[in-house]
Amino acid sequence: MELSSSLEKNIEQIQSIFPIPQSFDIVTRNLFLGETKGYWIGINGFCRVELLQQIFSDLQNPLYMKDSKIEDIERYLNAKIGYAQAALSSSWEDITRNILSGPSALFIDGFAQAILLDVRTYPARNVSEPDTERVTLGARDGFVETMLFNTNLIRRRIRSPKMTFEMMSIGRESKTDVAIAYMDGSVNKVFLSRLKQSLNGLSVTSLTMGAKSLEELLVKKRWFHPLPCMHYTERPDVACSFLMEGHIAVIVDNSPSVLILPCTVFQFMQSPEDYYKSPVVGTYFRLIRFLCIPVSLILMPLFLLLTVYFPGFSEQWGILSTEALPGPTIIFYVFAVEFLLDLFKYSASVSSSRFSGSLSIIGGLIIGDIAVELNWASIEILFYAAVTLLTSLSLASIEFSDGLRVYRLFLVIITALFGIWGFLGGLVLVLYSVITTPVFGGMSYFWPLYPFCWKALRTLLFRYPTASAQPSKVWSRH
Repeated sequence: MELSSSLEKNIEQIQSIFPIPQSFDIVTRNLFLGETKGYWIGINGFCRVELLQQIFSDLQNPLYMKDSKIEDIERYLNAKIGYAQAALSSSWEDITRNILSGPSALFIDGFAQAILLDVRTYPARNVSEPDTERVTLGARDGFVETMLFNTNLIRRRIRSPKMTFEMMSIGRESKTDVAIAYMDGSVNKVFLSRLKQSLNGLSVTSLTMGAKSLEELLVKKRWFHPLPCMHYTERPDVACSFLMEGHIAVIVDNSPSVLILPCTVFQFMQSPEDYYKSPVVGTYFRLIRFLCIPVSLILMPLFLLLTVYFPGFSEQWGILSTEALPGPTIIFYVFAVEFLLDLFKYSASVSSSRFSGSLSIIGGLIIGDIAVELNWASIEILFYAAVTLLTSLSLASIEFSDGLRVYRLFLVIITALFGIWGFLGGLVLVLYSVITTPVFGGMSYFWPLYPFCWKALRTLLFRYPTASAQPSKVWSRH
């Protein structure tokens, strides 16, 4: 729908679109620009007041209005408005979206166009290191909930004219800004085109949970796929590293997490800490994390299988240091400890940082001892459960660790019910679930292991020196 050249009709249309005066944060102002009437509208809190005051003061200055009547709105914009971020628009849809996004609009009588003044400012927290991706050395900045800040953090590291940010709006009601970041010339054009088509084809009311909601809309997962199918990062240096390798970063406004596409299982094993240490040390800790995957997945189910269904092996290998326990008792102990560790981990994660340290001490020293005294657990089970918890916490991705947690609970249940055949059958089902985990764009979740590409696989398994790991010397998936 187009604007009218009559200011009165445009004001009526504005009042039909916006809840004026019911909504207190919508601010309007009647202006006189010489002999020409004007009308301004904006959102209180989204506009920088000092800039608006300067603009209004200039526009109403008699020295600016030697010509008392505005004859050409485009010439007026270029000659009288000194603010850099100003543009004309004649579409109500475009004007409404801009006003609700932060810019304000100035309507002038006699013209079917409005002047958009982008003097917006957003409430934003300070840039700080993300809690989930801390490093002992390296940068301490992280993405925040304001998109412009996030693009600036990337642009600050990649000062290349090839660095591109394409903007689009998603959500019929929320109109959430989503930016696609990529390096022109390095990105896979086919994959980029497919992503744009998918984003444009989304039919959704709003992105309630930001980047997470967008992930679930782009990739349809079944209930038996607990592993993440997209890689998140809150670190600008990590996002820039992927961008230089030809990946795509999807930045969602109001979300501090950036999506990295395409995604493979090996991305969840990498940590920025690897690259702030020497290549040998970084490689060592990366391989340790790979080893933590099978330990976290099968240690408790294997312990349950050997102690309950093969007590001879358990006694021979000294898995239980005390007397042999009845099978149902061991099963009860395992489930009790798994539940207590889940409760402890969740409580520590959601509690204030002032109490999380104390909670860790209480959970480690008191709860475990009391559980043994009350015959809710045994020392051996607590030990194996603690090792399992440590291996889970050592994984770089929390989402990947939680997915393994679901697999482990499934293996524990099916092993307790069916013994060795349940354990083996459960492993087969887990493997099938991992293999069939969907990834956006039809890419392989196990690339470069399948399809096999040794040049790419070795850079993911080992931490190479910077001189040998430059994007121009690394693999390409085109």
